Amino acid sequence: MTTTSQSHANLVASLKKYFGFDTFKGNQEAIIASLLDGHDTFVLMPTGGGKSLCYQLPALMMPGTAIVISPLIALMKNQVDALRSLSETDLIAHFLNSSLNKAAIDQVKADISAGLTRLLYVAPESLTKDENIEFLKSVPISFYAVDEAHCISEWGHDFRPEYRRIRPIINDICDRPVIALTATATPKVQHDIQKNLGMNNAQVFKSSFNRPNLYYEIRPKTSNVDRDIIRFVKDNAGKSGIIYCLSRKKVEELAEMLRVNDVKALPYHAGMDSLTRTANQDAFLLEKVDIIVATIAFGMGIDKPDVRFVIHYDMPKSLEGYYQETGRAGRDGGEGRCITFYSAKDLRKMEKFMQGKPVSEQEIGKQLLIETANYAESSVCRRRSLLHYFGEEYDVENCGNCDNCLSPKKKVEAKDCLLATLETIIALKEKFKAEYVRDILKGVATSDVKSYHHEELEVFGCEQKTDDKLINAVIRHAILAGLIDRDIENYGLLKVTDAGREFLKHPRSFKVVEDTEFSSDDDIEPVKSVGSGAADAELFSILKDLRKKTARQLELPPYVIFQDSSLEAMATTYPITIDELQNIPGVGAGKARRYGQAFVDIIRRHVEQNEIERPEDLRVRTVPNKSKQKIAIIQGIDRKIPLDVLASSKGLEFDELLDEIEAIVYSGTKININYFVNDAMDDDHLEDIFEYFKESESDDLNAAIEELGDDYTEEEIRLVRIKFLSELAN
Repeated sequence: MTTTSQSHANLVASLKKYFGFDTFKGNQEAIIASLLDGHDTFVLMPTGGGKSLCYQLPALMMPGTAIVISPLIALMKNQVDALRSLSETDLIAHFLNSSLNKAAIDQVKADISAGLTRLLYVAPESLTKDENIEFLKSVPISFYAVDEAHCISEWGHDFRPEYRRIRPIINDICDRPVIALTATATPKVQHDIQKNLGMNNAQVFKSSFNRPNLYYEIRPKTSNVDRDIIRFVKDNAGKSGIIYCLSRKKVEELAEMLRVNDVKALPYHAGMDSLTRTANQDAFLLEKVDIIVATIAFGMGIDKPDVRFVIHYDMPKSLEGYYQETGRAGRDGGEGRCITFYSAKDLRKMEKFMQGKPVSEQEIGKQLLIETANYAESSVCRRRSLLHYFGEEYDVENCGNCDNCLSPKKKVEAKDCLLATLETIIALKEKFKAEYVRDILKGVATSDVKSYHHEELEVFGCEQKTDDKLINAVIRHAILAGLIDRDIENYGLLKVTDAGREFLKHPRSFKVVEDTEFSSDDDIEPVKSVGSGAADAELFSILKDLRKKTARQLELPPYVIFQDSSLEAMATTYPITIDELQNIPGVGAGKARRYGQAFVDIIRRHVEQNEIERPEDLRVRTVPNKSKQKIAIIQGIDRKIPLDVLASSKGLEFDELLDEIEAIVYSGTKININYFVNDAMDDDHLEDIFEYFKESESDDLNAAIEELGDDYTEEEIRLVRIKFLSELAN
């Protein structure tokens, strides 16, 4: 028997002994052999590919203790628990982090010193402590494993500065082989990882990033996004899913909304206490709940194979984050639907949040957001775009498992536009980004263009009549075709490749699919029209007529009775009692009792006459906003605390307090701010503004400011609008 076959037999025997498997997945065996031979090893393997086994098995086979550096406490606990279940003793694996008291830490160190522990999971913060460094110097180390290694790179989706200190600390403890593992890394991030860990000569193992079972879809994020998500979850009842939100507040709100709509859901975010977080995670893993609503704090290393869908309420900040999070779906090779709600406005908000950070960090963050927007708005195969981003080419024309491939758009000839684009990039000496190139093509003389005198270039304005969407699509298709390269290390500068220069010499047909337009209505509220968001257009029209009649009788504007969005919800879910009416967005108990009876009566008649089966399962119940802040504000107003004092006590600007109060009033809660308004405002001003809203067809603030003129401040108008809506609408 050869040495190679002998080592293979030993590895397979160890695999069977410790994990009960007969065969390795993918290139696991080669990775483990590399580490056992003492080589630094870099592993790039998608979520669900079996990364953990690549360091767990060698740790169990080698003498000494393997140090596994991991970013999340929850991940450590899960992995340690899993390893202990494979062994006769719990001492085989330990973790060392801030969750342990001194007695527990002393016990861990005693077990390691006694040679009983094969794997020690440590947080990078714990690794940097002097007492831990001194201890590790005194015990035999088999190797170091750096999990979630993308955290070391500023270009990675979850950069942790403390990861930069790992190499110096390893040098201080003792020099042993290093295995770095990540599920997401662009060529740039891969280079960063190897450079920062001092493993430029490492053996590199890359697995394909293609997950054929995953379905990718981008949907426009509208004002009905909550309803869309609830509908999707209801249609997939009993299936396990994760919903990612960027903010902790939205996680809490959406989890609560799902619960009141009879969906078993729990929240998960870093702001929760660790006991609650762990309990919610366990409830999901043990299938006590179907849905976990979480920030990106959830999911790293969580091995739940039957997650059937991953929904992104917000587009992630980077494509790496997107890939990592969508990768939680379908890890068993079964169904995995990845639905993302996209709004360009959300990305602009994220860009604003970067202000105040170092310029280099802002630039990196901006480039990552641009790549994300490009992916979302592109009409190219999602799989192809995603794999290209990670340095992998996908040549299949139609993947058959993404929204763009299942509903392909017509291709248009774009040879001339591509030639003009290539010539422009060369004329600009390959020193500018896509947006600047587009400005030159369109003939837009921005201040930057003028400062470089680029309006004098021959190519300036050569594609003046071409639609922006087509130019964007040409650039994206050309990048995918290898004709243009986007130099992400230099903040996205466009360069023409050798293939692109060859195209200039020998032009040929070049067809593209125009990008999807998501951003046109991002900055304005959707226009309410008959049946715009209502399932039953006929009922919606009937309800509008009733509202108009009621408003005329009471001498009030129609919007005071019910907002259009509330009528749309009624025409979708058919509430036939006052209690059911209170589940409609914007309808509080007071409004329901004051104006609701005629509406539920007419809805009931409509349902009976048309033999409509009410969609009980799709009735979206809203959550009364019971956040501590809002309750405190209501209580403060009840105690007649001046609003400026109330704002200050809550750490809010005055306009932020007004935002909160408006949200309270629009949700249907009646409040009384007369004590403040009467004292703070001129009586004539108050009366004029109140009369305006009584006669106006709309409660739109901008329209009110324009109509009332400069004599009235925006603050005054907002205060009176709150008073008006509270008194007459709730």
